[in-house]
Amino acid sequence: MPKAIVGKKVPAFNLPATGDKKIRLSELKGKNIVLYFYPKDSTPGCTREGQDFRDNLTKFKRQNTVVIGVSRDSIKSHEKFREKQGFKFDLIADEEEKLCDIFDVIKMKNMYGKKVRGIERSTFLISADGKLVQEWRKIKVDGHAEAVLDAVKTFNKENKS
Repeated sequence: MPKAIVGKKVPAFNLPATGDKKIRLSELKGKNIVLYFYPKDSTPGCTREGQDFRDNLTKFKRQNTVVIGVSRDSIKSHEKFREKQGFKFDLIADEEEKLCDIFDVIKMKNMYGKKVRGIERSTFLISADGKLVQEWRKIKVDGHAEAVLDAVKTFNKENKS
């Protein structure tokens, strides 16, 4: 399976998401995309991260940017999480790890002394023409959404035609 590489076009994807949608990369052309991967719905860090993106969503929209969350949870789990937190952006259910594989976010992690496979909290900025512009890996939640927003603003300024 092809991988996402900074500076190159992101491989096409088409996956189920909240709101009974299928999200296709090709349908998002013309907008920047912030794709953030998180380990699990309704856990403390993942909830805070989603809330931070939610609270900055209007600012992202002003920058011609859509925000999409991704985890391996089911659509049903995502719908509950999204509704409870008032997220106005979609969550992709990547139960088969297709998108996780493209972005190489599945890592071995220590969980209470045990090695487990899981999503390493990561965020990716994809340009309006489908290229991977920037990636953040092993991120800490505090201040992350704001840092991504700053990067989007900088990218947009540098790429005005």
